[in-house]
Amino acid sequence: MLDEVLNEFQNTFSVVPAPAAFARLLAAILLGAVIGMEREWRGKPAGLRTHILVAVAACLFVILGMEISHLDFGGNGEQRNDPLRMIEAVTAGVAFLAAGLIFTSGGKVRNITTGASLWLAGAVGLGCGAGQMPLAAMATGIVVVILVVLRLLERWLGTH
Repeated sequence: MLDEVLNEFQNTFSVVPAPAAFARLLAAILLGAVIGMEREWRGKPAGLRTHILVAVAACLFVILGMEISHLDFGGNGEQRNDPLRMIEAVTAGVAFLAAGLIFTSGGKVRNITTGASLWLAGAVGLGCGAGQMPLAAMATGIVVVILVVLRLLERWLGTH
């Protein structure tokens, strides 16, 4: 049984190699951070953390779409599921839930990062369901580190 589990983590990247996936996730972090910093400096509700989460989730959804499209959903004449519709269904449902968390109180928008992290959790769940546990784990580790580090940075800068 342990061999099956280890095999699941070693042989899951069929389209985008693990190092390329990691590089793409890092690029999404950096570019999302550039946009987020500008929003942070202007004191907007969706700042650094939120933009990074959304960029990483979107990157993860695209990589997953590429990987899922190579899964076997049946041969010719058999019922086929559209892997991109699966992603679309999850993103729409999670976005609805995330939007419900975001509210305005006392003139401030609250829980927007939580909404973005929920959206990202949807991408992570899709990754696990598609057998892309290493990719989902990479994204999860990156995002948790970013959330913790940026929270410390915000406290140090006095912006949050």
